[in-house]
Amino acid sequence: MRRVDELLAEHGTTFAEEAGIKLADKPQPLYRLLVLATLLSTRISADIAVAAARELSRSGWRSPAAMRDSTWQQRVDALGRAHYVRYDESTSHHLGEGAEFIRDHYRDDLRRMADAADGDPRRLEKLLAEFPRIGPTGAQIFCREAQAVWPWLRPYFDSKALAGAKKAGLPTDPKRLAKLVPGDDSARLAAALVRRSLQR
Repeated sequence: MRRVDELLAEHGTTFAEEAGIKLADKPQPLYRLLVLATLLSTRISADIAVAAARELSRSGWRSPAAMRDSTWQQRVDALGRAHYVRYDESTSHHLGEGAEFIRDHYRDDLRRMADAADGDPRRLEKLLAEFPRIGPTGAQIFCREAQAVWPWLRPYFDSKALAGAKKAGLPTDPKRLAKLVPGDDSARLAAALVRRSLQR
């Protein structure tokens, strides 16, 4: 469908890709996606949240262990460099708590969380919402992007993606939407639809 091809060409970069995360079913990229979802969960622009994820990565905090080794002030400073300033102090605190939570519950490997979800996307959302600051919004962001490497999540189009589909004149039923692209492109389509929903 030409409309979908144009949408993907214009907006089909996932937020993980934009943040420099080469997503794979491995502990480090999945953790970096979790950090990105945490940053996107506040009332702040997606561009600033993505820039903050890049800055945290540049600072070397790409794993839960590295995040735990950083100080609260170091994280605040990194967020400030990315202009993530309104929520820098609280987010720094939540990132530290989240790094401890993943150690205590999943031994630093989010694939164990996927195992606990047992193929149920709703269950995964609930498990994600247990992380500090994530909540329903962050859980949906994580699932939207993680479907690129966790096929059992597909198709995953949350309310924001479906709003973008309506705006673009596309079906608002997730299964019908999924048929418009190869399975591997579901995450790209979801990201494109979210970006479309944010356009005025």
